[in-house]
Amino acid sequence: MILAGDIGGTRTVLALFEETDDGVRLMRETTHASGSYPSLEAMLVTFLEQEPPLSLRTCCLGVAGPVLNGQCRSVHLPWTLEELALAHAIGAPNVKLLNDLEAAAYGVLQLHPHELHVLNPSHGIERQGQTIAVIAAGAGLGEAILTWDGVQFRALATEGGHVSFAPNTEQEIELLRYLRGKLDGHISCERVLSDAGLYNIYAFLRDSGYGSEPAGLAEKLQSDDPSSIIVQYGLSGVDPLCVAALEMFASIYGSEAGNLALKSMALGGVYVSGDLAPQLLPVLQQGHFMHGFTAKGRFAELLQSIKVVVALNPHTPLLGAAHFALRL
Repeated sequence: MILAGDIGGTRTVLALFEETDDGVRLMRETTHASGSYPSLEAMLVTFLEQEPPLSLRTCCLGVAGPVLNGQCRSVHLPWTLEELALAHAIGAPNVKLLNDLEAAAYGVLQLHPHELHVLNPSHGIERQGQTIAVIAAGAGLGEAILTWDGVQFRALATEGGHVSFAPNTEQEIELLRYLRGKLDGHISCERVLSDAGLYNIYAFLRDSGYGSEPAGLAEKLQSDDPSSIIVQYGLSGVDPLCVAALEMFASIYGSEAGNLALKSMALGGVYVSGDLAPQLLPVLQQGHFMHGFTAKGRFAELLQSIKVVVALNPHTPLLGAAHFALRL
């Protein structure tokens, strides 16, 4: 059996997979509130206690944050993860920690056609064996690169979500100024392209006089998850301010995806993963994303030829962790 996990700051998905002739088969999956456990070891032990005694082949976990020498300090939780300690706690021969976008990158390779949506089917070119880029906005912003070694793809983890936000329009320049005044420090792409980033864009548009905020909406935005409210109101079209926030988010998201494609020469395609992408698919299809993606001056034509794909399966990182475990 293989134990795989997608370790997030808010929720963690754990699953047991059985190895098959053509990959893995899901046997059991549960979702846990990450903050309810004092440590990842405690969560894993609790999960395994619900199973009859079993023999673990290995354990592979995607975690938010840089993995250095088998260790990772969680970005969103007071946890320090260490492969040897985790292996000892659950009685596994070994545990492998992957950056969460590294796991997502391996996961997109396993998705079926119905779990993928191509944003530019008329222009994107299918190029086999070329570098692939993966970008994912959710609780944070993650980026990874898949390179072909002649036999298989290998994922390169990055912390590209924490590079400086680069505005492209006058309105985006004003957004940067607004966030500098509000956050007082380095404004990374993650400050704009994430759950919290979507709310930052909404607040900027509201505070800059783009539109008025209805009283009922203001009350709802006091919840623990204001981005989901903005998505709901924006997709339904009932609030112009939320609609504008989603459109601006999509344009900046496309621009950063284009930056990643250029920096990695991702001629094999760009995959847009993460929790927000499937929710925002109707907005991504409207053209704001692809306009931001291709608006690169002399390299616009090259970017127009790169296939851009939305990963619709929310468990892509979990699948990637399970399939990477087969390599161990």
